[in-house]
Amino acid sequence: MKSVQQEVDERSNLTGTNKFELLLFRLGGDENGERSELFGINVFKIREIVAMPQITAVAGSPDHVLGVVNLRGQIIQVLDLPAIAGVKPKTGLNIMLVTEFARTTQAFAVESVEEIVRLDWSQVMSAEKSAGSGMVTSIARLEGENGAPGRLAQVLDVETILRSMNPDTGPEISPQTVGAQIHLKPGAVILAADDSVVARALIEQGLDAMGLPFIMTKSGQECWDQLNAIANAAETEGKTVYDRVALVLTDLEMPEMDGFTLTRNVKKNVRFANLPVVIHSSLSGTTNEEHVKNVGADAYVAKFSAEDLSGTLRRVLKQ
Repeated sequence: MKSVQQEVDERSNLTGTNKFELLLFRLGGDENGERSELFGINVFKIREIVAMPQITAVAGSPDHVLGVVNLRGQIIQVLDLPAIAGVKPKTGLNIMLVTEFARTTQAFAVESVEEIVRLDWSQVMSAEKSAGSGMVTSIARLEGENGAPGRLAQVLDVETILRSMNPDTGPEISPQTVGAQIHLKPGAVILAADDSVVARALIEQGLDAMGLPFIMTKSGQECWDQLNAIANAAETEGKTVYDRVALVLTDLEMPEMDGFTLTRNVKKNVRFANLPVVIHSSLSGTTNEEHVKNVGADAYVAKFSAEDLSGTLRRVLKQ
């Protein structure tokens, strides 16, 4: 039997193999509670899972905010995730998922928790073209057991959910907050990758405010393909990729290829080895920051502060 530390170490080491673990849960179904779909969230974002405690309603709270709880001295906002998703739990709001990411702690009420599954990011497809409100960032394909058909799990875009619940608390992005314009070599761009609609919008606003031209992609795989295409085009013109790309800015959690794998691919390829890579992620903590160093990234910056992003880009580009 594995010790707790062995399980923690094994889970942490997944980041170097394009694999991750997904916590599966259910929110509810139609008005009768039927057809309950499966949802998921990266285990690295989960701080703890607890039975639903007593919630204190807060006067004037936005829709779908149940209130707050006092969890070991910390006051945490609780969001009604089934209501946000437009479904109805058949048995009630029984479980609270406490999450930590993007510099914040919050809790989500769900109906039930199923299991934790280990997946390769290649099993996760972008949900960009599927119907929906932007709440779902990707679809995970789960393998069936003993010949049973596989299942699908919708991976929630928690950044978009939080921003929609608290639209007036977003980061200030302006030339004043990011400082003086940053000038690149003529013809060069920032190549960025993020699968979240909200995150991409914030990054684009930040880069615009810094005066940085950019190409935005929606996954690590798309970014890698774009980088190779740019390098090939540059070589036909007698130039190198360094004349066309100044820096790669990447998220960690992305369908098809995660940011760790993208960074490792860049740094181990002779054509791109000296290309700066900055990881920009809502996954924080010393474990992830250690993995950032191990894959060769030049810097790590937590989402989302335009001022911190600007400072990090300035420092890395000067190097």
